[in-house]
Amino acid sequence: MTSRYAWILLACMACAHAQASPDDERARHLAERFRCVVCQNQSLADSNADLAADLRARIREQVGQGASDEQIQAYMVRRYGDFVLYRPPVKPVTWALWFGPFAVLAAGALAMALHIRRARKHRSMHR
Repeated sequence: MTSRYAWILLACMACAHAQASPDDERARHLAERFRCVVCQNQSLADSNADLAADLRARIREQVGQGASDEQIQAYMVRRYGDFVLYRPPVKPVTWALWFGPFAVLAAGALAMALHIRRARKHRSMHR
């Protein structure tokens, strides 16, 4: 019985995919390029947040109106900043996004090295 439902579901998914227009595919591709500002670890395409659904609708609307990918990206950046991009441009405002993790890693390595050095010095003084 469940096998029949699986086949029906598969057939429905195939029909839905076959009916997707080029504009729908383009809107989906664009939504994958933007970060959900609510979830932050998901793309707009994958997020279930209400705001993500609204933004996907806005992207579909702009695609339907003939906006270019660059125009849609500019709209999203104007509205939400460079953080909305999964690959923000490297510029002074986004340096923390690009280099912050490396700076934190370097600071942690330096702190650990200093701690080890102090512990060795302390141990050698008490022998």
